Amino acid sequence: MVDLSRRKVLISGGTLGALGALGVVTPTQARAAGGWTWPASGSVAGTGTGADPRWVWDAEADPVVASLFDRGLVPQVNQLLWDWNRNGQPLPDGLPENLRDFIEHARQLPSWADRAKLETAAQFNKSRGLYLNLLNGVGGGMLSTAIPKEARSVYYSAGGADMEDRVAKTSILGFAVGALNAYRPDGNCIVNAVKTRLTHAAVRHLLPQSPHWSGDIPISQEDILVTWHTLPTYAMGKMREWKIPMSAADSAAYLHVWQVTAHLLGVRDEYIPATWDTANSQSDLVLPPNMGPTPEGVELTDILLRQLAEQVSPGGVGRPLVNALARFLVSEQVADWDQIPREPFWEATIKSVWPVLVKVREGLIPLPLVPSIAWTVDEALRQYVLFFLTKGQETKIVIPTGNRPS
Repeated sequence: MVDLSRRKVLISGGTLGALGALGVVTPTQARAAGGWTWPASGSVAGTGTGADPRWVWDAEADPVVASLFDRGLVPQVNQLLWDWNRNGQPLPDGLPENLRDFIEHARQLPSWADRAKLETAAQFNKSRGLYLNLLNGVGGGMLSTAIPKEARSVYYSAGGADMEDRVAKTSILGFAVGALNAYRPDGNCIVNAVKTRLTHAAVRHLLPQSPHWSGDIPISQEDILVTWHTLPTYAMGKMREWKIPMSAADSAAYLHVWQVTAHLLGVRDEYIPATWDTANSQSDLVLPPNMGPTPEGVELTDILLRQLAEQVSPGGVGRPLVNALARFLVSEQVADWDQIPREPFWEATIKSVWPVLVKVREGLIPLPLVPSIAWTVDEALRQYVLFFLTKGQETKIVIPTGNRPS
């Protein structure tokens, strides 16, 4: 059966006009007609309330964080949590009681978490690190700026005023998920997921107070799911498109580590897909109505690409190669929404050498057969990844205390 999902169009390329001509009911139309139609039977919970995640936020975290703002305790809490860095580390003394109770509950792995799968995922992340870091760090970044709600919430919150710091804090969680010790006691994925959940609650509290914000309360359960699909669902789709060899166990483990992460971010189990098939069907439902162009997204994309170009400069090619790499990772539609300039030479070059580089990395062809220009692209890819890795080591996730300064 031909896959006509707009999700695939959005992240893999193609045109949308054919859908209407064929008379196909798109996921967007189905959503508008019938509300939340994704079956909870496809979730890790296997059942659910049927509540539309557009109108569900975080009933546990939100009142706790709001109370911190009401009592003026956010700076003190940030100071206390600064050195809380490891999954197995006790919480520091002095935290407000309701915050301590919340964190102790929120840091627990769900009953369905599988330690063996988490370890398999860690090894998979190690062996496929370049692809995953590139897709989650850069590809996911380009997709996120083409999500109007996310682009606006980033732009008008405190992080929008300092994108280097915003990139650093965003990359912290992504690379924590991919670490070998991600969910071991000496790892930090649980810590960073809980801190991110607190940050989301703070943005929900602060952003509606901004004179520049006119939308609904930001970062609903659906908003988190949309972002989630621009990470593991998108990455798995691209790796399959690139014909990256992987076992069924590796594929399932990679999904599992992101399922656990979604839970720790406060996503209800009834919304977390149980399989790649149900993940793809949910992605078809939530991505189409939540993607498109915004002035804020265009500006954020330009800032991000400018930062990358400062790092990625083999042979002095700089921004043109960065633009081409960014366009390569997402669809033409997303790249145009983000207003990423076209670079015909480098775009053609990357498309021709990427399959060769994949085969080299997978040991399928010998090094002497690789054209020299492929190594220019390869070095740029490595610098892309290094940029996100190093940025993530420069700071820590903290609860914001205000919105973007006017």
